[in-house]
Amino acid sequence: MKISYNWLKQFVNTDKSPEDISTILTAIGLEVESLEVVQAIPGGLEGLVIGEVLDCKQHDNADKLRITKVNVGEIDALQIVCGAPNVAAGQKVVVATVGCTVYPTSGEPFKINKSKIRGEVSEGMICAEDEIGLGAAHDGIMVLPNDAVIGTLAKNYFNLNDDFVFEIGLTPNRADAASHLGVARDIASFLKIPIIPNNLTAFKIDNQDFAIDVEVVDTDAAPRYSGLTISGVTVKESPSWLKEKLAVIGLRPINNIVDATNYILHDLGQPLHAFDADKIASGKIIVKKCDEGTKFKTLDEVERTLTADDLMICDTEKPLCIAGVFGGVNSGVSTATKNIFLESAYFNAVSVRKTSKRFALKTDASFRFERGTDPEITVTALKKAALLIQEIAGGQITSDIFDHYPNPVSAFDVELSFEQVDKLIGKAIGNGEITSIIKSLGIEIIKETEQQLTLKVPTYKVDVTRPVDVIEEVLRIYGYDNIEIPQKVNASLNVSPKPDKEVIQNTIADMLTANGFFEILANSLTKSSYSNNLDEAVKILNPLSSDLDVMRQNMLFSGLEAVAYNQNRRTADVKFYEFGKTYHAVDGKYQEHNHLSIFLSGKSEAEQWNQQAKPTSFFHLKATVDAILKRLNVVNLQSDEVESENFDYGIQYRRGAKVLVSFGAVAAKKIKQADVSKNVFYADINWDMLMMLVKNNKISYKEVSKFPAVRRDLSMLINQDVRFEDLKRIAIKTEKTLLKEVNVFDVYQGDKLPEGKKSYALSFTLQDEQKTLEDKQIDAIMQKLIANFGKDVGAEIR
Repeated sequence: MKISYNWLKQFVNTDKSPEDISTILTAIGLEVESLEVVQAIPGGLEGLVIGEVLDCKQHDNADKLRITKVNVGEIDALQIVCGAPNVAAGQKVVVATVGCTVYPTSGEPFKINKSKIRGEVSEGMICAEDEIGLGAAHDGIMVLPNDAVIGTLAKNYFNLNDDFVFEIGLTPNRADAASHLGVARDIASFLKIPIIPNNLTAFKIDNQDFAIDVEVVDTDAAPRYSGLTISGVTVKESPSWLKEKLAVIGLRPINNIVDATNYILHDLGQPLHAFDADKIASGKIIVKKCDEGTKFKTLDEVERTLTADDLMICDTEKPLCIAGVFGGVNSGVSTATKNIFLESAYFNAVSVRKTSKRFALKTDASFRFERGTDPEITVTALKKAALLIQEIAGGQITSDIFDHYPNPVSAFDVELSFEQVDKLIGKAIGNGEITSIIKSLGIEIIKETEQQLTLKVPTYKVDVTRPVDVIEEVLRIYGYDNIEIPQKVNASLNVSPKPDKEVIQNTIADMLTANGFFEILANSLTKSSYSNNLDEAVKILNPLSSDLDVMRQNMLFSGLEAVAYNQNRRTADVKFYEFGKTYHAVDGKYQEHNHLSIFLSGKSEAEQWNQQAKPTSFFHLKATVDAILKRLNVVNLQSDEVESENFDYGIQYRRGAKVLVSFGAVAAKKIKQADVSKNVFYADINWDMLMMLVKNNKISYKEVSKFPAVRRDLSMLINQDVRFEDLKRIAIKTEKTLLKEVNVFDVYQGDKLPEGKKSYALSFTLQDEQKTLEDKQIDAIMQKLIANFGKDVGAEIR
């Protein structure tokens, strides 16, 4: 939300600098994300001064140029060559001096340099309107009134005041601060100064010749509805001051009527809507819900189908506006509009929110109505808007104010204990300070005792309904930074469960990070097209968009989106990991599962002067997965080929029937679906199952053997469908005691081998922890291995 510093000062009289105000706002809960200087016109007329033309004569070498002497308040007059046809001696003019930069209305800025023009020195430029961004006229130079003071800075002469814009990260609960008035209230409360009230004394009803009849059918969705008519307006461009006000906060001026309603919205926080009164059939407004399936064309020329739950502003023939959300194309203000009906209402927040989401329409008005507006400000906003419209568009107020408010919204009654305030804040700040802050916030104290306060909270503070909410308000204004951190903290001992999940997660995260991985944190909301099984998808009832309509069922696509994002920005070599959850709806119940996902893509090692770049492979991923399991001492897992459509090929580790890890090369169709340009290797670790395995681990210490290990190698010819895991299983079964490790160090497949065959070279590490192995013992083990390999898988020793 953008807030203007100059605009704020219409409500609070303070000499605090924009930087000081920024600090105050952040301290009291309205975090200022940025502070930007906004110049009234580009360049701010820096380096431009008011001068007087002392002398003007024809240039000897150019018919259309004149040589002038200009007094700009310095000791010596400036010689300036000017091509304007209207320049003459005695004129007061705007002069751009040497060294300054001018910003024309159209075209690029340019710097003024001392130069020679047709042989004559020119020490500046006498300016036309369009040359300095003050207008579009280029008939000649600007000629100022005779009372203009020589040497005055142009920005001071034209009363140009730079503004400062605060970008505030408004939290959803602070609907009361969604306007300049709302922000000013907080500043005034902090500084203990009064708010400058609205001056509405000039408001008067000129006559009642053009009243619009109003009927509110649905009082639940529209608890308060106010309006009046203004006749004889002239719809045209807004005055420059209003256009500048809106432009500073990022709004595009449209016309004086629409701009006036937008101004009041950002001024007071009350949305308004102006109807062309002559387009209201039978001169009657009806606030109601239309029949299911009613067609309605909004201002953006889109025809929408209404539901029976959408509150509409209608006339006797047709709907005119989606209440609190968007206007209709057939009732809006145009240049032909002469009479307007001005609406100021308080709509039910839930009703507006549902309609806004249903039609995916987000407007400044719906933003405020959804969070809750002040029901007590509708008439004030109406009067202020009417006075503004009369000022900039003319016209007369030709109806009394219609105000339908059958069931006034009551202020919130809150009982607040001083002891409760001190306890929750963690500091005794004094009863006097508490009551002072509460009064400065506009909260009325009905009754006060030594122990507690009886309060009436104003209706504009929609989030303050309980004692704890009032305490939060007090703490905001008192200042979080004013709560000292104690020298001693008392705490109860808390025995952490074993194993400590956070410690284990941090251990693995540190290990991965130390090996060049980056942790990512993806959104658990994703698009339904990524779901493996839509029947088990956890669907969002009010999705923010079609791309965020379900909870993720796997970790794959959130990681692939991060890979794609980096690859699209020329960062193709990625190593990511993420701890996160997946979500499923099974048999009417929701399930959450914790996972660790790992992603590798691009090159594993960058190109160097002494080595070539090496692409990432499946085995880099396997080494990472094995390192995690080894670090947590998870052993005795079975492995087989991965069974998932997410992979083109890969391996899964399991304990019994339960899969612990699946990893491999991501399927090409999944890569394409996520718009990833390179191959990706992905591992999905069931973190919940891993924690259970770690919990059941029993680690015992064993001395390092004093006796040496022995390695023996075998090269064998086997069928192509035989896997290393099959050979390893046979070896361990053959020698369970002395065989410590089996490894494959060479694989060959080629035309020099029989069809359907491949060659494996395996190494076997043998060790006896009680004595040194003898050759006879080693040879006997190797012969058993050879025999069992031949018997079980038909291996031929080469």
